[in-house]
Amino acid sequence: MANTDFEAIKKDVTRRMEGAVDVLHREFSGLRTGRANTSLLENVTVNAYGSEMPMNQVGTINVPEPRMLTIQVWDKGLVQSVEKAILESGLGLNPASDGQLVRVPIPQLTEERRIELSKVAGKYAEDARIAVRNVRRHAMDELKREEKDGEISEDAHHEFHDVIQDLTNAYVKKIDEALATKETDIKQV
Repeated sequence: MANTDFEAIKKDVTRRMEGAVDVLHREFSGLRTGRANTSLLENVTVNAYGSEMPMNQVGTINVPEPRMLTIQVWDKGLVQSVEKAILESGLGLNPASDGQLVRVPIPQLTEERRIELSKVAGKYAEDARIAVRNVRRHAMDELKREEKDGEISEDAHHEFHDVIQDLTNAYVKKIDEALATKETDIKQV
């Protein structure tokens, strides 16, 4: 195996591990904290025109105050669908419409709900760690196969093994840091 092949494997491993961290950040954005954030409603889908559409494709989401979200619905006929989607999202939010403007007050989180959200965040982080470890395992299996087939030396295998393990450790650390930040946000009153 030439060095360029290893660089390609390293680049692929990095891209896939980065993807796991990106998914984690998207999942975290859907977890509610005590403050209003437009990303809270981005994953909510609305039944519009016979199909499911993301909230940001049926209206403009704004944060006029720290504990309030508004959705300016573009089509007056979709206001009820937007309200229903928010109610059924499982976020614990109660929207109220005023013409084509849907107001969504963000209530204070109870201590019980904060603990529950922290557990969900922990589960998301563990899923991301598992994804990173699976990428590592796949790359390690590839290295073993190439060593067995005589494409790389045993020394090269150990060197590449260490590089992939270092990448894995770095991405697991990123995940742990993201979890710590999210838990701090959740627990902030």
